[in-house]
Amino acid sequence: MKIKWLAHASFLISGEGLRILTDPYEPNEIINLPPVTETADIVVRSSDDDEAHCYIDTMPPGFELVTATEIVETGATAKGVRFEAIWSEESHVHKEVVRDNAMYRFTLEGINITHMGDVGNPLTESQMAALAGTDILLALVGGPPTIELADLHEVIAAVKPKVVIPMHYRIPGPRFHMLPVTDFTSNYPDEITSWVDSTEVEYSKKTLPEETQIVVLKLTLF
Repeated sequence: MKIKWLAHASFLISGEGLRILTDPYEPNEIINLPPVTETADIVVRSSDDDEAHCYIDTMPPGFELVTATEIVETGATAKGVRFEAIWSEESHVHKEVVRDNAMYRFTLEGINITHMGDVGNPLTESQMAALAGTDILLALVGGPPTIELADLHEVIAAVKPKVVIPMHYRIPGPRFHMLPVTDFTSNYPDEITSWVDSTEVEYSKKTLPEETQIVVLKLTLF
């Protein structure tokens, strides 16, 4: 299975003959990133009303769409892949208008993947329990208005994913506040942090580490 970071909260995850794309963004003046134009079999997004996480208009047609906020109660299956969603909200502290969103998880090639969507608050016990068994956590590490780093560290300590891949942090382009990834990685020992000289990484169930590793992917947009 391959995981390629496109930018922000958008990844292309390939395995079992499928291409799954997460949280595509709108290339507007605020987000200020190149459009997402990858082909995908499935697009899964954390909401349908956040231009930084839900924009599908630049993508080639032919994909099946899964919107996490619409499947919190029921889950959904697309092209044989089961998706489960965990209801969440944007920050109650840093947002004037608090929108719903949802974290989501799915399994590909036996590997359990969780995407944190756009959650902005400490996780509740039920939200934390819903993340149990996560092998790879696509983690929001840019701080407010998404989850505070201290609260994220508690999630990682409790869930104990095999791999944490940072996303949604300061990179060239976006014109809104996000912390640099080093604010997150500085809280972990160097020996468990890998800086990969590539936009993508590849795993199988057998090659997942036994203990949590932080894997920072390279971004080559410009």
